[in-house]
Amino acid sequence: MAKRRRLSPAAALADPDHGPGSAPVSASVSSPAPAIARRPPIAEVAGDAAARAALDDLAGELAAARAEGRLIQDLPLAEVHAGHLVRDRIAAEDADMAALRASIAARGQQVPIEVADLGPGHGPLRYGLISGWRRLTALRSLHAETGEDRFATVKAVLRRPDTASDAYVAMVEENEIRVGLSYYERARVAARAAEAGVFEDVPAAIRTLFAAASKAKRSKIASFVSIYRELDEVLAHPAAIPERLGLKLARALQEGHGRAIREGLMFDAAGDAEAELASLTRALGRIGRGPAKADTAPGRSPPEVIPGIRMKRGRTGLTLSGPGVDAGLEEALAAWLKGRG
Repeated sequence: MAKRRRLSPAAALADPDHGPGSAPVSASVSSPAPAIARRPPIAEVAGDAAARAALDDLAGELAAARAEGRLIQDLPLAEVHAGHLVRDRIAAEDADMAALRASIAARGQQVPIEVADLGPGHGPLRYGLISGWRRLTALRSLHAETGEDRFATVKAVLRRPDTASDAYVAMVEENEIRVGLSYYERARVAARAAEAGVFEDVPAAIRTLFAAASKAKRSKIASFVSIYRELDEVLAHPAAIPERLGLKLARALQEGHGRAIREGLMFDAAGDAEAELASLTRALGRIGRGPAKADTAPGRSPPEVIPGIRMKRGRTGLTLSGPGVDAGLEEALAAWLKGRG
């Protein structure tokens, strides 16, 4: 039997041209560079289309979030129109506003305001304020005081009320929840919204704006409307009128005692809210249950203090009118005031 020959690794690598016994050929063999994998053109097109679709979806989602009020935006203070609606809150107490300013200065604005996009046709005041008047006022005060950029914008969410009445409802609900409105402020915003044509009349405004309130509460708000109509121009601190005093005052006005109450306010020295409430209390005490004097309807000329001179007290001062108000009176009044100083 023929013997099988075992090949060594060297023999296996021998040059085949020299036979099995020849010496192995020493050679340096370089490995070929790996080919760069390229996606087919159709794959590149599909990938680009998918990326664009993802970006379009993201842009659409952001636009929807902005329109639906789910996106908080930083708006320049100068673009927010604070007088877009008749404000329900007359003014913030100094102590409350100081506390709010201190909080924003230390921690920043924590709760966004609500605005409506009025469109580019409204000029620089692009956004109408719905709720958040106190926060907007505090930021404007801080920016004016410090000039810091962090107070130059306000965090806001965009609302899209279907009607003006919806915007008023949103404003009232926000203030009722956060701080609460006085009866006078509730009556005032209802009357002003009706005057602006947002509601058919004051009862409709009260029913809509305070739909969650009890019937008794809405009745009290309606009573305070008479105070707004007859005394708004002469009251300096109407929001401070408490419920019981306000209802007595409304009853006296409905009985025709408006002139006596206005005259009492006009001749009492102007002061703080406590002094004004004391003046109203004295006026009601003088009225008692006696017959009402001839009254002056709201919006008509005030009574003459002396023949030819009428005097009317407003929130910011006194107004003299009539034929007796001439240069001589001006000189005499100026001399009298200098004498008092």
